Amino acid sequence: MILDLAIILTYFVVIMIIGIWSRAKSDVGVEEYFLSSRSLKWPYIAVSTIATNVQANHFIAMAGSAYIFGLAQANLEINAIFGILIAAFVFVPIYLRMKVITITQFFEARLGAKVALVYSLFMIILYSFLYLGTALFWAAYAANGVFGELFNSTSLSVPARLGILIVFTGAFSAVYTYMGGLRAVVRTDVVQFCLLVLGGFVILFVAIHHLGGWSELWNTTGDLMHLHLPSDHDTLPWIGIFGMLLLNLNYWGANQVILQRALAAKDLKQAQIGLLVGGVLKYVMALIIIVPGIALAGILKDNPLQDPDLTYLTLVNNFLPAGVSGLILTGLFASLMSTLDSIYNSVSTLWSIDIYKRYLNPSASESQIVRMGRYSIMVSFITGALFAFIVIYVKFGNPEFPLTHWFNSMSYYIKIGFVIIIMSAMFLYSPPRRLVLFTMLFSIIITYAFQTLLPELNYFVRTSWVIVLGFVIIAIPTIIKNGFRLPEGRFFEVSHRSVLHFGIILALSLIGAHIIFH
Repeated sequence: MILDLAIILTYFVVIMIIGIWSRAKSDVGVEEYFLSSRSLKWPYIAVSTIATNVQANHFIAMAGSAYIFGLAQANLEINAIFGILIAAFVFVPIYLRMKVITITQFFEARLGAKVALVYSLFMIILYSFLYLGTALFWAAYAANGVFGELFNSTSLSVPARLGILIVFTGAFSAVYTYMGGLRAVVRTDVVQFCLLVLGGFVILFVAIHHLGGWSELWNTTGDLMHLHLPSDHDTLPWIGIFGMLLLNLNYWGANQVILQRALAAKDLKQAQIGLLVGGVLKYVMALIIIVPGIALAGILKDNPLQDPDLTYLTLVNNFLPAGVSGLILTGLFASLMSTLDSIYNSVSTLWSIDIYKRYLNPSASESQIVRMGRYSIMVSFITGALFAFIVIYVKFGNPEFPLTHWFNSMSYYIKIGFVIIIMSAMFLYSPPRRLVLFTMLFSIIITYAFQTLLPELNYFVRTSWVIVLGFVIIAIPTIIKNGFRLPEGRFFEVSHRSVLHFGIILALSLIGAHIIFH
């Protein structure tokens, strides 16, 4: 236990040293602080993007969901490749040509200032509350699960322990992001990605070993080795994949937190290769996150867990020796920190560029904009911690269900509107701006109506219906007025023939995965 703790403390010291080393000058410019002077090359884009995407939530909650639902949970990982391909060849080329700092600037050009403002505000709310708070909770939950015995000597209740851990981890990542901006984020992400992958593979091989080998995945847990569950499945029906693909248009194509590295690319080729390599890494993430949960289901077939979210912690506490447990938890913390620092950086970018510079102080100097971005990091830490406390209440009041699907269902109220506006901006020529804004906001009411009137309808299927309905509301009058045509300018752009071949192979691999593991 002491050795595990020493490993984790060493990790925090190393990350803080890297963060301090990457600190920006007091007179740093806007593009240098928020976009690392647009100098990132593909390895940094790939690693930092996926490190941002993978949270402690993936290792804890998604592993717990895989324990119950099996390989079908991997749909949330590998189907991201669809969104990554669209982002690489359609969305990002446009953003780089426009030289935007925030995605909001693209929406303003295509759909007007009001739609752009609502998008920016909703993004700030979604990430500074929901995403940040949930990420903080899962890291605290993991730390308490591994070091529970050590913490028992403090006589603090479990919720109190979680609260202290939430404040510590949130403040820690906020400090080095505050100092260094995107440069500090990317540099620390490289180290943290290596740690989370290393820890993930250790858990994977340990789980497979105790199951009895790779062949036992099919012999013992063959019923869990399917990507496609029945269409009437409550949580992950195969027809819900369509909803996942639509949501990925926004998450990978118009998400400031995910795309900030691509916006900071040295050129289009570096951005495209970085994203496509990130697509390959999504397979790795599925392997080290989903498969251990399936393996544990086979190991504990005769004595199943009562709380599926204990899947990963059960593997750590029951099957790993001292020292290795600390390494695994370090990987979990690494996944947390890489997510937190990216959220802090992107939320500060959105606030300082889209709100402060655009509306509150149009004549602000670059130093004032950066200073406002830094202040917003600290505010985001406070709001995220507050939401994490709410998650503690929800989890301990309902320990029997996988928390990840509760979070997804709640966040989709906002993300559905995002998908509708990104589809309108990309695939429709001059759609009515007021109609787009109305439909974006009205989608929240439609989603609530579906959930109230058809509570048995799976949330991915519900999401599909609302997105299609919202897009049709905008598309019909737009096509009647302007005809069926795409917005002006290049729609699909390839930086090099080899990049196109890479994209085709990646697309075929996704299709192949669905056929093989049907």
